[in-house]
Amino acid sequence: MSDIIFSGIQPSGELHLGNWLGAVQNWVRLQDRPGKHIYCIVDLHALTQDFDPAEMKRRTLEMATDLLACGIDPARSPLFVQSHVAEHTELAWVLNTVTPFGDLGRMTQFKDKSARQADNINTGLFTYPVLQAADILLYRASQVPVGADQVQHLERSRDIARKFNARYGDLFPEPKPLLTQTPKIVGLDGEAKMSKSVGNTITLGESEEVVRKKLSVAVTDPARKRRTDPGNPDICNIHSLHTIFSSAERVAEVRAGCTGATIGCLQCKSWLADGVVAALRPIQERRRELEARPDEVQDALRDGARAAQAIARETMTMVRERLGLWRG
Repeated sequence: MSDIIFSGIQPSGELHLGNWLGAVQNWVRLQDRPGKHIYCIVDLHALTQDFDPAEMKRRTLEMATDLLACGIDPARSPLFVQSHVAEHTELAWVLNTVTPFGDLGRMTQFKDKSARQADNINTGLFTYPVLQAADILLYRASQVPVGADQVQHLERSRDIARKFNARYGDLFPEPKPLLTQTPKIVGLDGEAKMSKSVGNTITLGESEEVVRKKLSVAVTDPARKRRTDPGNPDICNIHSLHTIFSSAERVAEVRAGCTGATIGCLQCKSWLADGVVAALRPIQERRRELEARPDEVQDALRDGARAAQAIARETMTMVRERLGLWRG
């Protein structure tokens, strides 16, 4: 079997710059590599947090629309909704039986998420890594594009694959990480990772007016209290975003103007807004086209689910054979 690349994203509604730069751009680029690429909207994972059931379908379709607008090509890369392929939960149960309880208790993200939602520390939150392993191993993926904060979860998937193979015979490859080259995208507060839950994001659908307004109040180098104070671009989040959205000449101009106190932060933010607005424009145009043809998005998800399920059923047939599960 050729290399299979798998990755998933929760249906949080519209994508924001952190999602796009940290993951989705890489997914789009990877489509040009040989092999099969499978991308999934992991709605079952989203159930581990507080959510509004009435909003779930809208959020899922918005996420799918944004992914297609960003360049995910369903003709090359099946895109589907996790809950539409029942084999994800079937394999997750099987993998629960080879995953030690203590291993899950040591997962950093379980501790972090438990602290953030102390009134909702559910069992799904605890077994989240097992479902994540099932998502990957169901397609016998050999590579998974992840950020640095997901490497521990992928290592757990590798460990679960080893445990299953040792007990029941080789079936699953141990998936390797494809680390993105984009560093963690810090939010507009200049502190936390860009996240909707923190409220420090710019979504891909923001109007130019909103982009400029949000950037105008974004946190910069705290040493620059006045325009005449020299700054340090290396600790300024606005400068780090310039390195992504601005030309090399503009980045050099920003660095010189900041360290020499010849430009103010408002000018620096205005230049950044120019670059962000220009980068988002083609995505927004494509999104409007897709919103005018919602059936196209839903058809892509249905086709993706059929393609994914063909692989999933083949995998589960082999899993059941190894487990001795009888089907009459």
